[in-house]
Amino acid sequence: MKETGPAQKKECTAELMALRDSLDMLAGKWTLPVLQYLANRQQDLNHFGKLERGVAGISPRMLTRELKMLELNKMIVRTLQQTKPVTVTYAITSYGLTTLPIISILVEWGKSHRAMLKAEQNNS
Repeated sequence: MKETGPAQKKECTAELMALRDSLDMLAGKWTLPVLQYLANRQQDLNHFGKLERGVAGISPRMLTRELKMLELNKMIVRTLQQTKPVTVTYAITSYGLTTLPIISILVEWGKSHRAMLKAEQNNS
């Protein structure tokens, strides 16, 4: 049996803490859909109303909370457009784009999971 010493325990603790940080940042119901929406529309001016319509099912209150949290964590940038009236737009940052491989893997896993459940149901 392999012994675990202080170094292995410290590494395990660090990995678990990193995993917890990742989940705290990305596990919200709306976080990844908002990031994916903005990533797919980087050339657009994405104002609040457009985001609200584009992310199906999100309430204005929840969208406000998500946008504030994402901005605080440097995943998106909020820009005031000098129009009349003033327009606020949102864009994904280069740091926010680092989530795209994670999102892609989750999408692929979700597709295969749905296919497995459907096949299981058809075999029953």
